[in-house]
Amino acid sequence: MSLNEYFSLVFSDYTLRTITLGTAILGAVCGMLGSFAVLRKQSLLGDAISHAALPGIAIAFLITGAKDSNTLLLGALVSGLIGTFWIKGITSKTHLKSDTALGLILSLFFGFGMLLLTYIQKQPNANQAGLDKYLFGQAATLVESDVWLMAVVTGLCLFVILLFWKEFKILLFDPDYTKTLGFNTRIIDILITSFIVLAIVLGLQTVGVVLMSAMLLAPAAAARQWTNSLSTMVILACIFGALSGVFGTAISASQNNLSTGPVIVLVASVFVLFSFIFSPSRGVLFRQLRFIKNRRDLEQHKTLAFMYHIAKTHDNISHPHTIKILNNFQGFTRGTLQKLVKKNYVELDGNMWSLTDDGFKKASNLYNQQNNE
Repeated sequence: MSLNEYFSLVFSDYTLRTITLGTAILGAVCGMLGSFAVLRKQSLLGDAISHAALPGIAIAFLITGAKDSNTLLLGALVSGLIGTFWIKGITSKTHLKSDTALGLILSLFFGFGMLLLTYIQKQPNANQAGLDKYLFGQAATLVESDVWLMAVVTGLCLFVILLFWKEFKILLFDPDYTKTLGFNTRIIDILITSFIVLAIVLGLQTVGVVLMSAMLLAPAAAARQWTNSLSTMVILACIFGALSGVFGTAISASQNNLSTGPVIVLVASVFVLFSFIFSPSRGVLFRQLRFIKNRRDLEQHKTLAFMYHIAKTHDNISHPHTIKILNNFQGFTRGTLQKLVKKNYVELDGNMWSLTDDGFKKASNLYNQQNNE
């Protein structure tokens, strides 16, 4: 199936429509909540929560004996919340830093989850087949009820974020000031973290435990490169996440033997790479261009200041001087001289140069600035 065929069938084919809507909604809610995780410097929290959810899936199956997705995700939610509060408890009650606590909980819960999955796989029960899909995700198993659940959770997240927007924003950038205003920072923190856990749990079926943290962080990391506004960042992260889900699903459906979850994460990584390179304010390309421009401006300013130092010894500022005088000056290049001529700062007559009135005024300001510094 080609990409054109995919987009022509996406509105008529039930399976393609369900998967596309599901991944788009998942990408949007992950981008929305991932923005808060990135700005709070809790990037590893998503990785720890997704791995901490694995034993909850296994325990829910052992208790019920059925592979009902809602039941398994409920178990994942409980396990993820327990892991999250353990992390916060370790960091608040001990002298360990957050990265150490994240690593401990991640390895502990993931190891326990893998142990339970191994135990389940050896049981003489045919129902246990397919539980490993939660490790790497299997978007093809999404049904319409799953999409509706994602849509409801996304709407709930949006409602809560809009309702507590001011509190979330203040807590992100100045927690101490939030306390002085009388807000309960603990409740606000628990609220944000709980919704992040909920978003991660929703994505386990589609992207899987291993890759879910990338789905949470990549859209937000890409959006951060384009803006300094929180609201704009959240909107951009939602757009990048939704587009990653749509195009990742399209590429996966158009090729054989391509898992949807990993492809979605790769598409999201492309958005991150593109943003890192081409973002006007923070991108590597424009940063390098600004560096080159600033270096050239500095060369021109140094050359003008040097010319002023020579020209001010004469009553007539347009008195011609030979270019050879500039040859031993460190900042001088032929290109610099040509740029000064184009700006009407310098007049060139063969091998002789002289400052114009505009050039003398500009050079006088630069020379005085350098002396003051």
